[in-house]
Amino acid sequence: MPTVVVGNWVVGGAGKTPTTLALIAHLRQAGWNPGVVSRGYGRNNDAPCMVQVARNTAKDVGDEPLLLARSGRVPVAVGRDRVAARQLLLNEHPDVDLVIADDGLQHHRLPRDLAVVVVDERGAGNGWCLPAGPLREPIPNRLDKRTLIVYSGGTPTLPLPGYVAQRQLTGVQTLEDWAEGRVMQADGGWSALRGLELQAAAGIAVPDRFFQLLRAKGLTLAATHALPDHDAWDQDPCPPNTPNVIVTEKDAVKLVRRANQAIRPNAGSPPRVWVARLDLVLPAACLTAVNGVLEGLATTRHPAP
Repeated sequence: MPTVVVGNWVVGGAGKTPTTLALIAHLRQAGWNPGVVSRGYGRNNDAPCMVQVARNTAKDVGDEPLLLARSGRVPVAVGRDRVAARQLLLNEHPDVDLVIADDGLQHHRLPRDLAVVVVDERGAGNGWCLPAGPLREPIPNRLDKRTLIVYSGGTPTLPLPGYVAQRQLTGVQTLEDWAEGRVMQADGGWSALRGLELQAAAGIAVPDRFFQLLRAKGLTLAATHALPDHDAWDQDPCPPNTPNVIVTEKDAVKLVRRANQAIRPNAGSPPRVWVARLDLVLPAACLTAVNGVLEGLATTRHPAP
């Protein structure tokens, strides 16, 4: 059973979840039937379980696995022990013919046929491992044939060969439309935001990246609210009577159960919540390299949809 590991060398988010979503879409188009395993950071317990989009919250399974299951439309198993989570995934979904391990680079017990390492603008930081620096493990001087680097910041930041990906905001929807899985407007929906009083909030590793991309779309943000990564959104970060707030999909999975309610539980008019979709576009050469590594590993191939 082929296993693709997606991870990074530095602490914090580098774009692993958008990379995983991009790989899911490509592999499905190439005829694979992928499933995902993940730790489920911040969940209530460590025992392996399957993500159930209709029933689970981010506190049950983690915000990123919930997003992968919802937006990637693939089965997702979570557990501190990724080997046990992988076995659960295959037991529950025997049609899965390729496993993607989200944030599994340092989980060496998990077998791997391909490692996709995501590197952002930070590169290697000061080059030291924790606690003196940001690295989870030393960076190798050379890559083996089954390790690919994706530079998610749009430019190489290490002296190692890799593929330069581009971050882009694909579109924006109301929380209600996003929760229902409705198709985005042809223009991405950005025209609906022109002239509105907008604020933005993000509980991701580097919120400023999100805010900069919104401004690059021509939006004027009256205020921005940078929350801790994986923030639970138990409290509304916006002041009372904020008319519109734009959030990421990772934050939206925590708000979807309140799509018809105010974010804030206290007094004040609720804002209208807009969800912006952030994609990582992998270059064709990277996808060709992925295909090359995985060629011949499958025992069963599914026709492309």
